[in-house]
Amino acid sequence: MVPLLLVLLLALILFGAGFALKILWWVAIAVLVIWLIGFVARPKGGSGRWYRW
Repeated sequence: MVPLLLVLLLALILFGAGFALKILWWVAIAVLVIWLIGFVARPKGGSGRWYRW
């Protein structure tokens, strides 16, 4: 019974980690797209940076 529970627990942990990593990939892609849009649509004058850091 204990090995079966350990296998089920391992499967749950791996499924949760895979789901979280997939969400993190989508977040990273969204941030990259927003950064690229800001880089392309930056103002003509001034320092050329659209962010303040």
